[in-house]
Amino acid sequence: MKSLPIILILLLFQNNQYKEAREKMVKTQIVSRGITDPLVLDAMRKVERHLLVPNSQRGNAYADRPLPIGDGQTISQPYIVAYMTELIQPKKGMKVLEIGTGSGYQAAVLAEIVEEVYTVEIVEPLGKRAEKDLKGMGYENIHVKIGDGYQGWPENGPYDAILVTAAAEEVPSPLVDQLKEGGRIIIPIGPRGKTQELIRLEKRKGKIRETNLGAVRFVPFTRDSL
Repeated sequence: MKSLPIILILLLFQNNQYKEAREKMVKTQIVSRGITDPLVLDAMRKVERHLLVPNSQRGNAYADRPLPIGDGQTISQPYIVAYMTELIQPKKGMKVLEIGTGSGYQAAVLAEIVEEVYTVEIVEPLGKRAEKDLKGMGYENIHVKIGDGYQGWPENGPYDAILVTAAAEEVPSPLVDQLKEGGRIIIPIGPRGKTQELIRLEKRKGKIRETNLGAVRFVPFTRDSL
């Protein structure tokens, strides 16, 4: 029986380390803070977060904090990703819009659960990199668009849920228009450079019900120059 090449042994060892790190992340950062949805927990265990951060940050990929991903943007800490995902009550068959692709991690977590993910990123280098990385990881149900997320992606709406991963000063009205009856929007609202409030909007019989879920801190919502 031939022995495995050293490089393959090292890769297998490294992959096992990352898998163990994901298991620890879910147990100590996510379950311990009250996330219970089994679909969300399974997705968090499965998505290889280290493949969606810069090489210089791979050693920190499963740490309990945001990480820089270039172009002045960050990837949210794992708990926030899990929390926002659970808030939309994801399930098979759903079509979800994400505003703020970033590294593609939130989109990947969603794609493990829902039918289709449409994600919009205004920073072109980030959007192109995320699209390439996500395709390389085998995600065929994630669709990336470079553009102004304020306008959403109306051609593919309406959506069962919309996640906004950057802080806006107000809820973009086009996103409300693109939400299905019974759907949810999760969005941080507040001024630039300060603590914001995470808001859940629910569309019921054409009306919007708003719930404040507490303080958060996100990078600012970026728009095309008007």
